[in-house]
Amino acid sequence: MKKTLFPIAALLASVAMLFTANGLLGVLLPVRATFLGFSPVDIGLMGTAYFSGFVAGCLLGPRLVQRVGHIRTFAALVAVICSLTLLMGLVDTKGVWWLSRCVVGMCFATSYIVIESWINDRASNENRGLVFSIYTIINLSVITLGQLAITLASVEELVLFAVAAMLVSMATVPVVVSASQAPDPPATVSVRLGFLFERAHVAIVACLGVGMANGAFWTLGPVFAQSVRADTQTTAIFMSLTVVAGALGQWPLGNISDRMDRRWVIIWASLGASLGAAVLVGFGGHGLLPVYLGTVLFGAFAFPLYALCAAHLNDFIDAGGFVEAASGLLLMYSAGAIIGPFIASVMMGYFGPRSLYVFTGGIHLLMASYTLYRVQVRQPTELAGQADFSDALLLTAMSADIDPRSQPEEREQAHSLGAGSSAS
Repeated sequence: MKKTLFPIAALLASVAMLFTANGLLGVLLPVRATFLGFSPVDIGLMGTAYFSGFVAGCLLGPRLVQRVGHIRTFAALVAVICSLTLLMGLVDTKGVWWLSRCVVGMCFATSYIVIESWINDRASNENRGLVFSIYTIINLSVITLGQLAITLASVEELVLFAVAAMLVSMATVPVVVSASQAPDPPATVSVRLGFLFERAHVAIVACLGVGMANGAFWTLGPVFAQSVRADTQTTAIFMSLTVVAGALGQWPLGNISDRMDRRWVIIWASLGASLGAAVLVGFGGHGLLPVYLGTVLFGAFAFPLYALCAAHLNDFIDAGGFVEAASGLLLMYSAGAIIGPFIASVMMGYFGPRSLYVFTGGIHLLMASYTLYRVQVRQPTELAGQADFSDALLLTAMSADIDPRSQPEEREQAHSLGAGSSAS
């Protein structure tokens, strides 16, 4: 484990500080917007602006990484995020917030490309699910700390924006001073969604769904919590419980996915998230305990889905294609996250706050259904029960990687067969 994590230790330290600030802003902005009298649609449009910038970052970010490298790109992005965080603390107008969130979204998308392509460059197919789980556990844990930090000062003051800006600026230090070598700049910066879709249908489609559901949650979850009890402490606890549950769910689901067809794990995680959403819809008006239990169940299964999709896609990507894969996944995620907050905010305006989870639960059911369909199309268990052939199946998986004549569909089936057999 130490040997696996040491090359990315500095990167993970920077990730911790950057995402702590992001967690604080994720709660601070909707709560302050509610205090300022913004409508649910206004807040939903803020999320849409953020993820519109995310799309731009997915398209433009790889070119920046290719031009100046991973480390310089990361440092430049951090400077922009820091400045705009302070600007939003100083100016309370909708237009400034929408524009700032759009640019911040573009910067965060590019930073995700830097981070996730760097991690994929250091991981292998044998440990990628575990490494991504550790990365996501750190991500979600520090986001929780950031969310809890909202209780340190009043949302009406500049203090919390200043704390977020300080954390963002400090995120540059570990990466810049580390002696660890960054990955080589990518040879290609194009994002071929069709090519990635051929490699792993489920990863691309499910990432769109994850973006719709998670984008709606991050933007409007604090609004739902405020409808349960209108105080910042309840909102902080609600959001933090969701994220902590998501962090705890990463490790077992990531480990399991390294030992079987990852698509089955995606199916069960999607169904678990739907169940959590159903609890929040059915019991959201019956006190804090069922709300907290429902959001724990939702977070434990909903948040690991992106890492599962990323691991599934990167199982079928060559070493030079990790930037493209990260860009493609983030592009699909952000496309979903542009749509999700707006649709959910309109539903909340007409049908009330609990309709947020009608929306997210429905999205997760659709994801589970599509993934189950793909499992039936690409059967990974045609040779199930023939335990004596496990070594041959593993050899088939490796030969599919090194034979350029192998088609994407054959490679995915070979990997699934090999992984399933090695687990049995």
